[in-house]
Amino acid sequence: MKNKKAKISFVCRECGYENPQWLGKCPSCGGWNTFVEEKFSSQESSQNLGHLTSFSTQAQKLNDVALKDFHRYSTGIKEFDNITGGGVVAGSLILLGGAPGIGKSTLMLHVADKLSDKGKVLYISGEESVSQVKARADRLKIKKDGIFIATETNLEKILEAVNKIEPAILIVDSIQTTYHPQLTSAPGSVGQIKEIAAELLRIAKSKNITIFLLGHITKEGDVAGPRVLEHIVDAVLYFENEKQQIYRILRAYKNRFGPTNEIGIFEMNSSGLSEVANPSLIFIGQRAISAPGNVVTVAMEGTRPLLLEVQALTARTSFPIARRMVSGYDSNRVIILVAVLEKMLGLPLEMQDIFVNIAGGVKIKETAADLAAAYAIVSADSGLVCQKDLIVFGEMGLSGEIRSVTFPAERLTEAQKLGFKKAIIPKGNMRNLSYKGDIEIIAVQTIDEAVNTLKNKNK
Repeated sequence: MKNKKAKISFVCRECGYENPQWLGKCPSCGGWNTFVEEKFSSQESSQNLGHLTSFSTQAQKLNDVALKDFHRYSTGIKEFDNITGGGVVAGSLILLGGAPGIGKSTLMLHVADKLSDKGKVLYISGEESVSQVKARADRLKIKKDGIFIATETNLEKILEAVNKIEPAILIVDSIQTTYHPQLTSAPGSVGQIKEIAAELLRIAKSKNITIFLLGHITKEGDVAGPRVLEHIVDAVLYFENEKQQIYRILRAYKNRFGPTNEIGIFEMNSSGLSEVANPSLIFIGQRAISAPGNVVTVAMEGTRPLLLEVQALTARTSFPIARRMVSGYDSNRVIILVAVLEKMLGLPLEMQDIFVNIAGGVKIKETAADLAAAYAIVSADSGLVCQKDLIVFGEMGLSGEIRSVTFPAERLTEAQKLGFKKAIIPKGNMRNLSYKGDIEIIAVQTIDEAVNTLKNKNK
């Protein structure tokens, strides 16, 4: 019998939309140049390989549902437990993404070491041999008996190992190297990743196994593969900075069983990834105190306040259009701040190259650092030095007004712990402020008031 001709289809790597012809723009997600060619046999195209509903149950009353199978595994790694909501949930599917070499496998070995006390851990490596993984484990001083390791990329054989060992934790390193033998497409393709993730989700829910999927990210910062993968899993954790940096920031972008606004901070050293006990002290420990353009702010990462140094530099441009270069903060916000400073304070910044940087490689997601960034730009332009024991936070509006921010008491308490004596904060935060510490608070309502404070302190 002749083999049936393979079917060629074009699949969007962002959302998984299929089309018989290549399209420049995906009609489903709107992405440009996202279609890739994939080949399917007629048998593959006619059958559904991903049984997402295989773990379905009978309908029952919500009040009758027992929570006996719902529990968390605490890893004992405080930074990791914080971003997962107090530990990983049994039966959950977790995606860990990051650039190659940033420390995903190292972190998973640390997690495997801690969780092996809770049950068997099966580590599947599709990129390294068992001896290579063993060498890393020896360097990390991991010698637990409850960790099993295998080198495999075939999904069916991985499932055979799961049925044989019956682990409580399964780690697949990585999703891009694993393939479904019933699919003819190459490992790492859209179809392969979708079906593998769906099958592993079925295993996680039906057998109550916690599964970690490791995945590489693209140059755009997304996990290599379709966005559908992020919808299938229960949690998505990203290493958001580069491997060249000593400090690695792990952020939760999705978590069905915990917060999505927490971060974990680790330090890469010879013994692996170590927790950073006091990240605020590290990020501001090397600041240039006597130089203009440097000011300390307090950013909230979930429930954690972080003291960060905001740096600014202004220099007369040699180009027809002045440059605005920003690292660690929203560049569009900085452009708005510069426009407000020009309009409200009359600063001649139109022919100045302006550079703004958040020291330490941290990316601030909130607007509470607006006032600190504006303060640093004014300091750099005027040559006035900010006080070393001063912190600044607040959101700035288009009229130069300083708007209140969330968690003012927590920000002030963290600053006091590190020896700061003064704080410039929005006047609106003075209402119902629960802070009872010793920091001298200077409440301002406009950017003009904040800048006058800087000028008066330098007289």
